[in-house]
Amino acid sequence: MAAPAIKKYWQNFIDGQWVDGATNERIAIENPATGQQIAEVARAMPADVDRAVAAARKRFNARTLIDMRPMARGALLLEIAAQMRALADEIALTECLDNGKSLTAAKNEAMAASRYFSYYGGATDKIEGRMIPLGAGYVDYTVPAPYGVSAQIVPWNFPLQIAARSVACALATGNTVVLKSPELSPLSCYFIAEACKRAGVPDGAVNVLCGYGHDTGAAMVSHRDVDHIVFTGSLKTGQFILRAAAERIIPCVMELGGKSAGIVFPDADLDQVAASTAIGIFTNAGQVCSAASRLVVHRSRHDEVVAKIAARAKALSIGPGIDGKDLGPLISASQLDKVEGMCLAAAQDGAEAVTGGRRVDGMPGHFMQPTVFANVKPDMTMAREEVFGPVLAVQVYDDPEEAIALANGTDYGLCAGVYTKDLRQAHWAADRLVAGQVFVNEWFAGGIETPFGGTKRSGYGREKGQEALLSYVQTKNVGIRIDGGGGGRPGG
Repeated sequence: MAAPAIKKYWQNFIDGQWVDGATNERIAIENPATGQQIAEVARAMPADVDRAVAAARKRFNARTLIDMRPMARGALLLEIAAQMRALADEIALTECLDNGKSLTAAKNEAMAASRYFSYYGGATDKIEGRMIPLGAGYVDYTVPAPYGVSAQIVPWNFPLQIAARSVACALATGNTVVLKSPELSPLSCYFIAEACKRAGVPDGAVNVLCGYGHDTGAAMVSHRDVDHIVFTGSLKTGQFILRAAAERIIPCVMELGGKSAGIVFPDADLDQVAASTAIGIFTNAGQVCSAASRLVVHRSRHDEVVAKIAARAKALSIGPGIDGKDLGPLISASQLDKVEGMCLAAAQDGAEAVTGGRRVDGMPGHFMQPTVFANVKPDMTMAREEVFGPVLAVQVYDDPEEAIALANGTDYGLCAGVYTKDLRQAHWAADRLVAGQVFVNEWFAGGIETPFGGTKRSGYGREKGQEALLSYVQTKNVGIRIDGGGGGRPGG
């Protein structure tokens, strides 16, 4: 049977139009499950960034979104959500072939993207300021004001969901957007542009480009007309972006990955631990910034926990997402080389590969065996650095304080987990774990409604939930003397 087909050429979306890149160059897109080219996209260059930013600036300066009745702006987002749902099957096939996900996972991603627009569509008329009492003769109030043009750079692991959550927040608060899709898996992001066009979003309010980080991304974050940056990706790239943002003193929302640990207390339900951890580390072949990449287990339960998780790893079917396999490919050959290299280094350092540790031989595409390492010491690279693959590092502890120290013992602080039947112990541990989100007895507990973001080198700012809206507005204070009189006191 012939492989399912998708559109072969995708253009950039600028000022409401589908357009080629300024230089007419293209980027080849491969299916990571086969290594074969499936499509091409127009390569955006700095000139295209200029054009997209100019369109976003023009639309923002026209105050089109700001001056809408909030309920009308919300209705616009709800219509985007409806269009995303209408496109869900097409999105699912495209994401499956472009990114390696199963059709079910890709369809879920399309529906989650729709949900972001409906969630924030319902929030537009609830973004409020406040009145500040200054006594007789004064009226003082605050306004949550949008920043302006928001430059957004999304990663290749969940491009559609991550793009949707930031585009939806930006539009809900009256900002305009220039979005850079990831060159390794850009195709699903184009459906946001298509949904916006179908929904009647004003031209220039949302622009979608695909290009490389060293030129397109760099041009975006250093552009003089960009007012706000949202980035999800690697620490190294995040540091580059922050340096560019510092030159112009503009705010950023930064989500830079993690090395998240779950603590297993002696009273934990070990079947639940194994099931939850397997989901936490093997979902999307471990290519998840909030993955359960470490497990810190009490010595008395260590061997049993490792055996249960290793059994689950060995039972996973491996292969293309289009075939409905449990574990799909890594995104690229270079990513597979990196993950396998980190596993080989861990073995040389003395960690024990209970299962896995190598790439899958004899299969086209970029497949890594699901891997469980035991005897991982705190000073090993495997315990400290993000692998971004289906690789679990298990560490052992003897007392609760040691468990907290191990879990907190990296430069990252995105997520953490606690497994226990003791509610007091769960609260005690959650209070001491340095992470933006703590899961208790279920990795990935939460949803679109729950704020997500990092501490330490995992970044700052929050996405998801109502709290995310605060990252897209700045407080403007308006103080009014209503009965004449002299001047007030200078504030700065």
